Amino acid sequence: MAADGIVILGAGPAGAAVAIGLARMGEPVVLVGEPRRFAAVEGVSARVIDALRGLGLQRALTAFAPPSPRRAVWNGTYTEANVESLVDRQRFDQGLLEDLERLGVPVVRGRVTALHPAPGGHELEIDTDAGPRRMAAGFLVEARGRAAPGGGAPRVRGVETVSLLQYWQGPAGEAGSAVLSVEDGWMWMAALADGRRYLQLTVDVASADLPPKRALGDYCSARFHAVEAAAPFVRDAQPVGEPHARTSTAVLNESVAGDDWIRVGDAAMAVDPLSGNGIFQALSSALQAPAVVATLRHDRGRTALAQHFHTRRIEHLFHRFARIGRDFYAQEARWPQAPFWAARRGWPDALPLHAKVRPETVRVARGPVVCAGRIVEQDVVVTPDQPLGVWHLDGLAVAPMLAALRREGGDALEKAAGEALLCARFGLERARAAALLAWMRAQNWLD
Repeated sequence: MAADGIVILGAGPAGAAVAIGLARMGEPVVLVGEPRRFAAVEGVSARVIDALRGLGLQRALTAFAPPSPRRAVWNGTYTEANVESLVDRQRFDQGLLEDLERLGVPVVRGRVTALHPAPGGHELEIDTDAGPRRMAAGFLVEARGRAAPGGGAPRVRGVETVSLLQYWQGPAGEAGSAVLSVEDGWMWMAALADGRRYLQLTVDVASADLPPKRALGDYCSARFHAVEAAAPFVRDAQPVGEPHARTSTAVLNESVAGDDWIRVGDAAMAVDPLSGNGIFQALSSALQAPAVVATLRHDRGRTALAQHFHTRRIEHLFHRFARIGRDFYAQEARWPQAPFWAARRGWPDALPLHAKVRPETVRVARGPVVCAGRIVEQDVVVTPDQPLGVWHLDGLAVAPMLAALRREGGDALEKAAGEALLCARFGLERARAAALLAWMRAQNWLD
């Protein structure tokens, strides 16, 4: 490819989403990556599958099992409140690469071993099956997940956490998963229909009393055999190989966009796996990244705006998911003084997940949005719960409508008068005007 093209580092869902988005925009893009090297299973919601389907993925979607209950034993209470689809990550990652090639995205299967600044961009050294390879790039998208080098930039880190993932093999059966709180952390257990089981123990780095590496297998096995809720997952099953230890500390990179690079997915911010939103948050930061990249490459006058848009969105997602985890940890009240729980029930802050909105806290301001594949500035509605601003609802720009309603009578404007104003000023049908006005009131933008 030309030296001014875009190279995406990483073949996970974030990298794939950016690659597909840029290719659809006609941008010159190459993805460099390989499937993950260790076996793992994750659970995802229906909205993740819908997002992947919207990207045109086919082979990757075949890695998902049908939806099954996600059981939880938390604070001593058993629930089956949610369902999730389990996915074999190695098979999923391989499917992503095949989908990218089918969709016309050039793929270099390999691992980046060195990355250097160069005149007009970057130089890469890649280890492939065919041998070492060098590439030049005018723009880089860093999407190599938690393993991506930090480059010396500052990071916000949550409480240091480690997860021990152990693969078991048992008889075929129904797919399903469960999460269980224990005094020194929590366990997640998943069974695939073919009998593969993935059992994960997550503990606090500072306080965990873990044995030497050579004894981790026996340690994990004993821990799961000692828990009644794990019985369906370990019954007639045996561990295969040694546990895989990986960090699961929440991390936010404070520098996620430059003039000729951005970070997306877990390379930008990685959340606590307890939220169950790993693939979802990776896609959340990646689906709008093509507009950021295109603006940085082709509209230098909006460089600062595009960087601001991407940085604020990453920060907002990080703190939102961190507070989801905090609130879930706070529900476990049996061991308030245990180091694992005491350190997590108040991090990252004491702010509510959803801030209270009142009409006087709602304002119209200028803010960056995605429009026609670029980051531009528009009037948006900013609230305590939507600090990034709301631009469109069902294809309609809401800031001008809210401003007009306030000018004509503010919170005292009657329902019929408000609907008539929206119809006359913005050409809406009465039913659509009524629905929009009802939505604004439901959001507490108006009394």
